[in-house]
Amino acid sequence: MAVQFVLLAVTWGSSFLLIKLGLAGLSPMQVVWARLVFGALALGSVVLFTRKPVPREPVVWAHLTVVAMLLCVVPFTLFAWAELHISSGMASIWNATTPLTTVAFTAVALRSERLTKARAAGLALGFAGVLLLIAPMAVGTSHDLLGNLACLGATVCYGAAFCYLRAFVAHRDLPAVSVAFVQVASGAAVMVLATPVVAGGAMNLTPTVVVSMVVLGAVGTGLAYIWNTNVVRSWGATRGASVTYATPVVGVALGVVLLDESLTWNQPVGAALVVAGIVVAGGRIPRAVSAVGRRAGTPPPQDAPGARPRRRGGRPELRR
Repeated sequence: MAVQFVLLAVTWGSSFLLIKLGLAGLSPMQVVWARLVFGALALGSVVLFTRKPVPREPVVWAHLTVVAMLLCVVPFTLFAWAELHISSGMASIWNATTPLTTVAFTAVALRSERLTKARAAGLALGFAGVLLLIAPMAVGTSHDLLGNLACLGATVCYGAAFCYLRAFVAHRDLPAVSVAFVQVASGAAVMVLATPVVAGGAMNLTPTVVVSMVVLGAVGTGLAYIWNTNVVRSWGATRGASVTYATPVVGVALGVVLLDESLTWNQPVGAALVVAGIVVAGGRIPRAVSAVGRRAGTPPPQDAPGARPRRRGGRPELRR
């Protein structure tokens, strides 16, 4: 299981490097198209091999299509566009803010997730880290600032997606692999329908670009979902979620070593404040997210602290 954990950290940490490599020959939307299509093919092969049943209820497909937009199509596009303007290492650091956005959304939307003093303090500390990551960029070009804000928008989408999954999907006890396949396949279907628009841009399909997209999709958006589920089930949500802290380290290291990206002082300090905010807010993945990771096949590399949910009618109740 330790091998799968290491593979998971390296795979998710290197995703931002692969995006940057893909952008050398593709547009951001083309990167997302390749990522989701190859991811759906990989997960579909696993579903066929394991003979896992695919959900048939239209309501499940509808919910997972919403999740596909919030957890795949929109944030993948924002991250890819952002990496036209900021380093891959910086994008990987921004990904680590997802636990904070998850806590914020669940505290506002779910009755079972109260905003305690610890969570409020953690959010404040993490927000200070976010400001530190953005502030030095504000004196640079507008594209630098917009690239950072796009990454923040992507993690906000992740937070909303985890909240939505907690409310409408996690309680259904569906096979993890099957639900992951439906989610990614729904996103891939959206991108395939958009092919006439996406294909309009020029493409330079060098071997590096092609290989990076195949690996990003089939491994990073496909097999990594399976590894994550195995790790969480074997080690538990808390230990499994520690991959959250490893992925930015991998992402920054790969960017510096392979792409000769610079590392400014505010990046590690801001990232440290974000991680500290997560720890202060509770230091463990919430049941709101861990239930999703165990049951709904959604990878929770972005853990966030939370309390035991109180269920009504088999699922958490949304705030009115």
